[in-house]
Amino acid sequence: MHATSTVHAADGAAPTSVPPISDSKTFSRAFADIKTGFAAKELWGHLGWQDIKQRYRRSVIGPFWITISQGVIALGLGLLYSQLFGMPTATFLPYISTGFIIWGFISGCLSEGMETFISNEGLIKQLPAPLSVYVLRTVWRQTLMLVHNLIVYVIVIAIFFTALNHQYSLNTGNCDTGFSGICHPGIGWYSLTAIPGFFLLALNAGWVTLLLGIISTRYRDIPQVINSIIQLLFYMTPIVWPIDQLMAGGMRAATSWALPFVYGNPLFHFIQIVRAPMIGQAVSPYSWVIVGGITVIGWGLALVAMRNYRSRVSYWV
Repeated sequence: MHATSTVHAADGAAPTSVPPISDSKTFSRAFADIKTGFAAKELWGHLGWQDIKQRYRRSVIGPFWITISQGVIALGLGLLYSQLFGMPTATFLPYISTGFIIWGFISGCLSEGMETFISNEGLIKQLPAPLSVYVLRTVWRQTLMLVHNLIVYVIVIAIFFTALNHQYSLNTGNCDTGFSGICHPGIGWYSLTAIPGFFLLALNAGWVTLLLGIISTRYRDIPQVINSIIQLLFYMTPIVWPIDQLMAGGMRAATSWALPFVYGNPLFHFIQIVRAPMIGQAVSPYSWVIVGGITVIGWGLALVAMRNYRSRVSYWV
């Protein structure tokens, strides 16, 4: 909307029109875009599901190839690294399987989030839809892939449930009297906290996709840089290697100096609030605080970018 006003000059002179004031760069328009995008759930829900079907259009078992590939990777690396780290397979395989599932969602939102507006160029130019529709399409698609991968988690937990339904340690399997490392509580009702943990993760995926999508649409070199950083972050985050081994009683307790770097890695906390409850581990309140703070700051930055550059995305793609 544009506000137009008329100023009457003195001594009966002809009125002078004041140039209209644009309200395109306002937070109200940014919030309205997001609100309208959520309301169009049938649109982005259908588009996200069609993305999965299109990817496996001529496949016999379709999207379940996602589950099979995830299961093969988790099984192979779980068996290998459990031997390399000298850890019981019954506790380490659920750890690495769940870590891969959560990391797949995070890395997918990062890598595909940067291409959100670029890959939807045709729709953006032809379909008068809010920009947030394409963000929600990306996050929904990654959520569907996560749901398929959760089949691997269910199978693994069903096989090794007796090793996880009581207090245990990743280092030795059982919490012995003389054990000085981390003793995890085991799977129980506490594991349901993984549900709000995932909602927080998805909420952050929204602002990451929105912010990186806008930046990458303007600067096309950014996706190449971010993809390189994603590979580095994978090895720096405790996904295939357990933080327990850096604690007292672990094989690599001598490298405990690295713990501050681990706790300073935001991705560790995002993975931890979902993975830990799923395999019967406690989540530190510190992780919830870090994730909550990043959520507020991240959405603040995304809304600023939305306010300033929402109208320019259609010209950049």
